[in-house]
Amino acid sequence: MISLYSRDAAMRSADAVRRRIGDIEPEIAIILGSGLGGLADDIEDAVRVPFADVPDFPEPTVLGHAGSVVSGKLGGRAVLALAGRFHVYEGHPAALAAFPVRVMHALGAGILFVSNAAGGIRSDLAPGDLMIIEDHLNLTFTNPLIGPVQEGDERFPDMSEPYDAALRESLRAAAKKLGIGMKEGVYACLTGPSFETRAEVRMLERLGADAVGMSTVPEVIVARAMGMRAAGVSCITNAASGMSKAPVLHSDVLAVTARAAERFQSLVRAFVTELPRAK
Repeated sequence: MISLYSRDAAMRSADAVRRRIGDIEPEIAIILGSGLGGLADDIEDAVRVPFADVPDFPEPTVLGHAGSVVSGKLGGRAVLALAGRFHVYEGHPAALAAFPVRVMHALGAGILFVSNAAGGIRSDLAPGDLMIIEDHLNLTFTNPLIGPVQEGDERFPDMSEPYDAALRESLRAAAKKLGIGMKEGVYACLTGPSFETRAEVRMLERLGADAVGMSTVPEVIVARAMGMRAAGVSCITNAASGMSKAPVLHSDVLAVTARAAERFQSLVRAFVTELPRAK
């Protein structure tokens, strides 16, 4: 019997995807956050596999998450994109929130690029800003690696630099080439689904968080355990609760990501195109 979210389960899911996409081996896995799934439309020779056709993938329940695996070429590089993701707040364990990373790794991806929509805590972060994630705070009080160690995983992965320094430099270079102003900062992950209280935002600020969201961290933890290099960008969609007088609404989150989509897609395309090829 295959245990849930294990390496064997990931291989089974990967085999199902491979039957649809053929022998193409992705170099780069991309996870697209709320409202940022438009990048999937830029992928050439795209083959789309609905989550419903992948074993152990639940249907997405969140507006702004299309729910498909997309294989093809972006900037001349073989990529595998996840248009949508699974969240702990949907009732999923952290191991399932990170499970697609295991599947994409099983299909050959050695680099993980993650994106998300996030609330800005630091005063210079405004709606529409793109922030390179330089580090994170896991405040979900759980970890996707809890349980038996999976074959190929490091039991105690080093998290002193979860977001690869060279990949962050590649993001900076891509942004500079395009004339896109970038911010950098620390992303805090909470489980949600409620947005944060004013007191919680004050706490996060004191803990060193620059932005806050409800995803990404489980995925990066599993990537690092498997030896994948990771990079990430947050689209700042709102001032976190208490940082402005306006209430935080998911509809506003989607509206801001829609306005930032062109810059975000250009950035990711340039980043992927210019990445040094594996030797």
